[in-house]
Amino acid sequence: MLKIWGRVNSVNVKKALWAADELGLKYERIDAGMEHGVTKTPEYLKMNPNSLVPTIEDDGFVLWESHSIVRYLAAKHGMGTLCPKDLRARADAERWMDWAFTFQNAMRPVFWGLIRTPPEKRDAKAIEEGRLKSIDTLQVLEKSLQGKAYVTGAVFTMGDIPVGCEVQRFMRVPIERPRFPNVDAWFERLRQRPAFLKNVDIPLS
Repeated sequence: MLKIWGRVNSVNVKKALWAADELGLKYERIDAGMEHGVTKTPEYLKMNPNSLVPTIEDDGFVLWESHSIVRYLAAKHGMGTLCPKDLRARADAERWMDWAFTFQNAMRPVFWGLIRTPPEKRDAKAIEEGRLKSIDTLQVLEKSLQGKAYVTGAVFTMGDIPVGCEVQRFMRVPIERPRFPNVDAWFERLRQRPAFLKNVDIPLS
C-alpha cells in the first residue's frame, strides 16, 4: 500500500493527499514533521535527507518533493485525466505547478506571521509586504483564468492541485484582499471536489 509521511496541516503534504484522493488510491498516512517529529530520525533521513515532508513509499519506491509526488501519482494512476497525455497540455499543467512555488514564496511571511507566530512576535511590516506581493502575484493567475474553468483550460488537471493548495491559504488567512472574479470562481469550483474539502480547505494551523 502507498504510504505518505506528513502532517495534515502542511501545505505541501496537502498536495500529495489531494492527488491520492482524487485518484481514489488507498494509502496509509503517517504523522511526521513539526510537533510529530520523525523527520530527523535516521530511518526517515535515509528516505528523505532533506528532513522535510511529504515523503512517499510506493511498492519500495521512495519519493520526496511534493510536486514530484503529484506528478508521479498522476502519471501512474491518472494518465489522460489528472496527467494530460498531450505533451503541450502536460507542460502547461507542469508550468502552473512550478508557478505555485512563486505564489508560495509571496505568501510565506503572511501565513507564518499570522498563523504560526504569536501576536507579540509578529513582524507587521513583513506581513504587509507579503500581502501586497501576494495580491500582485495573484494577478497572473487572475488574467490566465479568463475564460477558463481550470488552470489549463476546461478540465481539472494536476496543475490545479499545487496552485489550489497555495491559494487556499490566501483565501483563509485573516487579511484584506481585493476581489479576483476569475480566481474566486475557480476556487469555488475546487470546493465542489470532495478531495479538496477533505484535505485542503480545512482550518489553517
